Amino acid sequence: MNRFFLTLVASLGLATMASADPIEGVWQTEVDDGAYAHVTIAPCGPNYCGVISKTFNTGGEYQSPNLGRQIVRNMAAQGGGEYEGQVWRPSNDKVYLGKIALNGNQMALRGCVAGGLICARQNWVKIR
Repeated sequence: MNRFFLTLVASLGLATMASADPIEGVWQTEVDDGAYAHVTIAPCGPNYCGVISKTFNTGGEYQSPNLGRQIVRNMAAQGGGEYEGQVWRPSNDKVYLGKIALNGNQMALRGCVAGGLICARQNWVKIR
């Protein structure tokens, strides 16, 4: 009975890991205003959010006041590796309409204004 229970628990755990969404993980941002970050993306309710988990500048890792802040907010899967939600830009403390397009371990993240007509883009790389 114990062996059956352990096998069942292990199988369910592996099934959950196998069904993780491709957006989940740790992503490295592009350099913005002399710094870059590692962002950990995980489920938040029915969608996905990303929190700044490490920050780096020209001197290496440093303790930014933005550590632990949510930079990717409420990204809802749209299908085909695309997501929509909001993104926060730390350098100007503004929140934008966010759009993500995944391609393997690459993410094209856009922050947009004017209903998505004008967008700035960053390319992030999945590191874990």
